[in-house]
Amino acid sequence: MLAVMGELLRKRLVSSRFEGVHQEAVLNLLVAHSHVRGILDGVFAGMDLTTTQYNVLRILNGAYPDGYPRGEIARRMVERSPDLTRLIDRLVVRGLVERRRSREDARKSIARITARGRRMLASMHPLVRHATLDAAKCLTEREAAEFSRLCEKLYADEM
Repeated sequence: MLAVMGELLRKRLVSSRFEGVHQEAVLNLLVAHSHVRGILDGVFAGMDLTTTQYNVLRILNGAYPDGYPRGEIARRMVERSPDLTRLIDRLVVRGLVERRRSREDARKSIARITARGRRMLASMHPLVRHATLDAAKCLTEREAAEFSRLCEKLYADEM
């Protein structure tokens, strides 16, 4: 199996040399990420959202009705966003998120998902679920669990 995977990567990158199995593993992960991201981008494009905006809506939906300050949203994101404030501003303009000053600290604003944002997420849920299953359909449940475990090993030091 390993030789086949290496062969697919070599064909995909039109390259025959890697500096070792660790580089090959990271490159495979990046190519797989790009593949899955493309599938999900197709779903989000239909709703005029980016994957990062969807992630923020998902995070705020989990905090509903309370919401989170920007720092807490940033901490929970799948992919870090360098300009989270502007991203949230765009969601506010679309009526998907609202911002209010914190009662405890007036310097902080709390972002909350709106009813419109919750409806959008609910309508997207079946599409995202289908796309996620489609992206990983070639993996058995056992393989998916092992893949997840291995990925966690890569970023365990970050936690």
